Amino acid sequence: MKVAYVFVTPRAASYKLGQMILPQLEAGVHGVEVVGMFFFDDNTFVLRAGDPIGERLAKVSVEKGILLMMCDMCALERHLATGAPRWCDPISGQGRTAPAVCTPQGTVDGVQVGCFPDLYAALAGNPPDQVITL
Repeated sequence: MKVAYVFVTPRAASYKLGQMILPQLEAGVHGVEVVGMFFFDDNTFVLRAGDPIGERLAKVSVEKGILLMMCDMCALERHLATGAPRWCDPISGQGRTAPAVCTPQGTVDGVQVGCFPDLYAALAGNPPDQVITL
């Protein structure tokens, strides 16, 4: 079975990922194939360059082909990205028909920044059977 994780609740990345999921992935005993992880709010902070969880996760993501993506608006607000929200004009609140440029800054290697259309496109070639929200 293939799964994707969405980290939305407080401490989901630092606790549930960092102390449960990541050690299992590193040991090869997690039991499913993880194809992607999407980070919201303060959960994005584990993806900062130098963060012990983020650095371990970056290594595992390369070894196992796991997509690491953080919410564009969350990343911009926390200075983990530069540019503009990908699919929403920040002034009018209206949706965009073409994505704006938003790039990660100060993050571990391999992290992408995006919103739901970007997540769907990134997982389209290797879709999960289940999406788990933590």
